[in-house]
Amino acid sequence: MSYQTPAIEFRHVSISFDDKLALDDISFRLERGQMICITGVSGSGMSVLLRLASGLMRPDEGQVFIEGREIEGLDEQELLALRSASMGIVFQEQSLFTGMSVYENTAYRLDEHDWPEEDTERAVSEILSFVGLEEDIDKLPEELSIGMGRRLEFARALIGWPEIMLFDEATAGLDPINARAMLDLVIRARDIHRISSLYVTKELHEIPYLANYCAVKSDSGEITIRDIRASADEPAGGKANQLEVIVLEAGRIVFSGAPAEFESTDLPAVMLMTHPGPSAPPTDTYIPDPWRSSKKPGE
Repeated sequence: MSYQTPAIEFRHVSISFDDKLALDDISFRLERGQMICITGVSGSGMSVLLRLASGLMRPDEGQVFIEGREIEGLDEQELLALRSASMGIVFQEQSLFTGMSVYENTAYRLDEHDWPEEDTERAVSEILSFVGLEEDIDKLPEELSIGMGRRLEFARALIGWPEIMLFDEATAGLDPINARAMLDLVIRARDIHRISSLYVTKELHEIPYLANYCAVKSDSGEITIRDIRASADEPAGGKANQLEVIVLEAGRIVFSGAPAEFESTDLPAVMLMTHPGPSAPPTDTYIPDPWRSSKKPGE
């Protein structure tokens, strides 16, 4: 695969459910090592977009490419292999296997790929250290706090350092301290391991944080999170503020640009989110949760 090949590409993608258009003529490219934040009001099609990006759904019209391979040309086994080998997904809702320990949850994908036991142990140790759960390896999910459970979700998705990460409102339901910790994990994965990311969020304050902070690794291996506006340091892949923001409204892209442009634009769809008035109209669009059918081992 050429380095210039996008991690994910949508070309004029549309999809409907029960004759209701969920996404309409969506086109964008997620470049290697890039992060795109996708936002919009509820029902705008964000989770549907992620399901298409993961290959769990195929478009009615247009083309979706994952690492240069069009999903329409792949059978279910090929899609599963591509998704399992190249992607990690952090769901909005908990998707841990309750009967498995922290170690077993983390190692699950590697076991599916028949990794040697020694390599699996090394990878699990590395990723649990990365998320701060190295002392909790034998615990079951029910023994973890909410924040620890989310960190385990991240560990399971990041094991083996996939090329692509999909985050579906990854900080939903967390208190500010744990939410900040999750954002720092996202930044570390992006900047230290050059993971290409689609990050769906309705928490607009997360966008400037992801844009203005970067992870820096010292010669001794210590990783710190720093504000690039106040420091000459930048991540190995370039400045983190090259992040792109996409805004969806009723299944269409109504804004695409840099975070500074997102904050300053006077587009009505963006202003509705950044400066909501007391009489802002609610959305009447309903799209069934596209992740619900995927909450099972192997996907």
